[in-house]
Amino acid sequence: MRFSPLLLMLIFPVLGALYQLVNGPAERVYSLMTPIDEAIPFIKYFALPYGVWIFYIYVCIVYFFFKDRKSYYKSLLIYTVCAMTCYGIYLVFQTTVPRPVIIGNDVFSDLVRYIYNRDLPFNCFPSIHCFSSYMVMRMILTSPARNRLNTTLICGMSLLIIISTLFMKQHVILDVVSGIALVEVYNLLIKAIPALVRSRRTAKQARGFGA
Repeated sequence: MRFSPLLLMLIFPVLGALYQLVNGPAERVYSLMTPIDEAIPFIKYFALPYGVWIFYIYVCIVYFFFKDRKSYYKSLLIYTVCAMTCYGIYLVFQTTVPRPVIIGNDVFSDLVRYIYNRDLPFNCFPSIHCFSSYMVMRMILTSPARNRLNTTLICGMSLLIIISTLFMKQHVILDVVSGIALVEVYNLLIKAIPALVRSRRTAKQARGFGA
């Protein structure tokens, strides 16, 4: 039986299960709120892009599977290492964001309440929503499969989700910045490690010829 590379996406439910181990209040919880964060208003309509986040990430990665296999594998790798890094940070440095009281009875207010009930107000720094949305945006910008349509759709939706984390009062600016930085750090490492391995291999071969 031939293994399908698409099955690698099973890493998502595994990571989801691991997240439950850190999805609760620690003995000490920190706040990274700034005056700018306090000035950002709560806008319930951003619950829609915030709520479809994980489905959007799945769609993007499956799209990479069919259009750009290299970006598919790289996305899974970066998502996994970033998520595991976040979990490690949550264990030792847990942050929270004050949430507003939701008093409306419309569909968007109900959606906000549903999101708040499922997603506890902890584990904010770095933001998983932000790093993953930025990741797929970065992938399409460097993909040979990019065109005006998919670049506009993915970049537009990713930016909307990132912004929604602030207007939903789920994250603060430092959560966003740290999520983006996490992707950039691992992207550099992924590029640097193969080059370092090749360099050492070349140096070892050169010493062998010189012996």
